[in-house]
Amino acid sequence: MNPPVERSDRFEYLLRLGDDALVAAQRLAEWVSRAPELEEDMALANIALDQLGQARLLLSYAAELGGGGRTEDALAYLRSDREFRNCLLVELPNGVLGGAALDFGVTIAKLLCFSAYQHLLSQRLATSTDQRLAEIAGKAVKETAYHLDHAALWTCRLGDGTEESHRRMQAAIDQVWPYTHELFRSDELTARLVADGSGVDPASLRAGWLSTLEKVLSKATLARPKDGWAPDGGRSGVHTEALSYLLGEMQSLHRTHPGVAW
Repeated sequence: MNPPVERSDRFEYLLRLGDDALVAAQRLAEWVSRAPELEEDMALANIALDQLGQARLLLSYAAELGGGGRTEDALAYLRSDREFRNCLLVELPNGVLGGAALDFGVTIAKLLCFSAYQHLLSQRLATSTDQRLAEIAGKAVKETAYHLDHAALWTCRLGDGTEESHRRMQAAIDQVWPYTHELFRSDELTARLVADGSGVDPASLRAGWLSTLEKVLSKATLARPKDGWAPDGGRSGVHTEALSYLLGEMQSLHRTHPGVAW
């Protein structure tokens, strides 16, 4: 019999999952009133709400296990960037790196890569020995399936569209691809959770993820980028400067009016 996993390990794992969803939700919310069409404005807002719902469930559970008296709100609004455990992919700006303008293709590329990963992860976590985590994951399976389908449809629409839309969609995929490698990096924490039956080995998801991505890219007449540079650090709290700006906006109200209630 494997030894029980420490509460601190479960807490850290839940932060990874919850922070991924929370930061993804915040980035998608930036498109509200700015999407290329009204229907897409609503679609991205709904996907953001799905992610926010997942984040709330995961961070609430994390707070109960090891929050030291903190609530889900405290975990979301009162941690610094070095305390966040999200992957770098979800914090990337919704545009060309180093630029201020939004780029719809970049957001779709990020959503495609992340939702394909999240969908596989949710399916596996739905059988976790941690019953509460399994229930949260089970709810997320249908949501992430829709997110993936939505991103795939737009990837094909843009990739196999005009010459300009194809160029920009390929550039978007090329830009975000290096950041996908971090999603599948295993470490001692995940190894302990896998042994306990409560977690998933991220590396075991890559083959299925690649199969999904390659099918979508092929249909979209887009080339799969070559593997090379693979930045990481998000899981240990080392982030891009983009996260600091994102948190500054997301946390401003709570920090200005501590304990505010509506």
